[in-house]
Amino acid sequence: MSKLKLIGFVLPLFLLFASPYASAPKAFGAPKKTVQGQGQTGTLQKMIVENGSVTMDLDLNRLNGISFAPARPAALQFSVAASSFFTILVFNDLLRGPDSGSMALVLQDSLAAGVNAPGYSLPAALAASLKQLVVEKLPASEAFDLAVRDSKSGFVFFNIQGHQYDYDANAQLLGITGGNLLVSKEFANAFARPSDAGGTVGKISIGATMQPVEVQTIVNGEIKSMVMPPLRGAASPETPTLVAGPDVIVGVLPEMAQYGSNGNFVGLGIGTTSCNNGDQPLHWFALPQTDHPVIPQNFYRMSGGTNNNDRFEQIGQSWLKHAFLALEDDACNFGCNTSGCTTGSNLCPGCSDPYGSGLNAGQDGIGSRAWVNPFTGSYPSTANNHNGHSHIGTSHRVTVAMSDLDPPQNPGATYFGEAQYVTPHEYSWCQSHPGQCNMYNNASYRQFTVGGGPTNFTFAGVGSTTRMQPAIMAWPAAVVSQVEPDPGNDGIWFMGYKVTNPTAGVWHYEYALYNENLDRAIQSFSVPLSPGVNISNVGFHAPPQEPGWANDGTFNNQGYSNSPWTVTQVVNSITWNTETFAQNQNANAIRWGTLYNFRFDADQPPQSANAIVGYFKTGSPMMVAIQGPAGNGTPTPTPTASPTPTATATATATPTATATPTVTATATATPTATATATATATPTATATPTATATPTPTSTPRPSPTPRSSPPPRPRPTPPPRP
Repeated sequence: MSKLKLIGFVLPLFLLFASPYASAPKAFGAPKKTVQGQGQTGTLQKMIVENGSVTMDLDLNRLNGISFAPARPAALQFSVAASSFFTILVFNDLLRGPDSGSMALVLQDSLAAGVNAPGYSLPAALAASLKQLVVEKLPASEAFDLAVRDSKSGFVFFNIQGHQYDYDANAQLLGITGGNLLVSKEFANAFARPSDAGGTVGKISIGATMQPVEVQTIVNGEIKSMVMPPLRGAASPETPTLVAGPDVIVGVLPEMAQYGSNGNFVGLGIGTTSCNNGDQPLHWFALPQTDHPVIPQNFYRMSGGTNNNDRFEQIGQSWLKHAFLALEDDACNFGCNTSGCTTGSNLCPGCSDPYGSGLNAGQDGIGSRAWVNPFTGSYPSTANNHNGHSHIGTSHRVTVAMSDLDPPQNPGATYFGEAQYVTPHEYSWCQSHPGQCNMYNNASYRQFTVGGGPTNFTFAGVGSTTRMQPAIMAWPAAVVSQVEPDPGNDGIWFMGYKVTNPTAGVWHYEYALYNENLDRAIQSFSVPLSPGVNISNVGFHAPPQEPGWANDGTFNNQGYSNSPWTVTQVVNSITWNTETFAQNQNANAIRWGTLYNFRFDADQPPQSANAIVGYFKTGSPMMVAIQGPAGNGTPTPTPTASPTPTATATATATPTATATPTVTATATATPTATATATATATPTATATPTATATPTPTSTPRPSPTPRSSPPPRPRPTPPPRP
């Protein structure tokens, strides 16, 4: 019997592989990963919990703040939910350490005597969460190794310290013993005893039977073979019916963390677990092959107004993680089916694939958005080329200004992480199977709390991930509608707006334009005004963009412009615009995966109106329904609509950046845009803050995609209703 004991709190988790794709490697990723120390030979297993039991021995007096009384012991008994994805790494039958994940706890019917005795009941918050607790492995950057939290709200009750890991390879048994249950800071605050934070109120012990989900044979440091054994136990009877075709979605956003900083900015990573919601294998061929998903990450802040929800802004964006080697888990409980599917190079029907935040923040594994056509999913084999440039702490990661995160500077703000999977396989399948197009449900979001600061921040998930909807759908009491300017030939974007009445006689108008996968991008936005209306506090906001990098896919490797949009007010409209494609191919247009804000105050109440939106690369301007201080008006936009440009950037062209944020109250309108369609979408309530933000847009460079033939129009599934 082979055993290895590890002290949990100070356990150094040996990373077995040095990934060529990321600075923080994923333990089971691309082939040709190297075991630390050349020449190692053996068998590496990734194992998860098959079943198990957990005992929490609590001192009810200490838990209820009665420190002077003798201990009142009580035990809570739990079983561990089958196939919980709490993972460990075992090399040649020796435990190398826990990896990631959580154990879902199932409360047993018979509680130990005394738990519910009069005067000795559990604190209300803990009692209410007993049926939804998890034991979670925390990221290495956290102060503790394990924690007990509510799986739905993310609320942490106890941190665990001082435990030992004990693994029996013959029986495949994992023991975690001697763990002290320490009251978390938020639990202590919840029952108004902040001084109790960190106090020991009991012990926890865990015994679990493990089962391998991946077995690799390594010879002289090189992976020679990999097997993914089927999980013991049948799929749940509630396994949903998968949709027709391949359909990658973001199933879970499990965690996020800070991975670097530079000046007044931090670089973040968001963990993503993808799931194939379709009944066909989805291609997952690693670079240099060009048929795998790419994964952008975004971060948003909701703030302002009486309820801190008047304004919804994007405050950060990353480049794209290039997917490699699907692991075929079942994190979405779709019933992973690998029968007849080539694993690893495909994400099989119903299966899932996890990428931790460290992997998604690994700078060598994330390529520029500029190389990708978000509608077709196409990109070149050189889309992840980092030659010719060196990285700093924020390079290519979700780059956010520290001032946008610091809790004292953002009281009451709410934050949301978002990720999206874009893949060429869904597009090509849609062309050959017009009734099976699954290209518009690839973004999901989750709320996160932000702690720490002012320079180092922590993030904790709140509630569950909202699947198959972009983060703008979290904006309460706003109207959000979907717009598809050229069905069958380009993607979709969302028009969101909210009007509030902060003081008598003043109405605040907040507009948010989110581009999900529209390749042509957005260049101008124009709102009609009634005669005599007075407006003030005109504002604009865009997320920061990356500077230019060698081989980043933007024109002349200059990066996308960070210049705020020019704003012009004439007698019947107010218009924001960036430069046209002809003027500057790197202009600060609303490219895919980004959200821009436009706002002002007016002395007239809202009426139904039509805004005009102009496009950047190609296509005529179009009208979209909004509310504004003018009824049924059609503004005369100042910006010139982009000519129908060539879709490829000319290498010799010299872009001229001229956009500067100036309001010109007397400017004369140039051409009147022709509305080609009225966008129709599912309106969704959300909220807009009245606070004004100083626009600091930055841009990540990206060239125009190669021209493509126009595919035939195809039916698109209606997006799911937003809660």
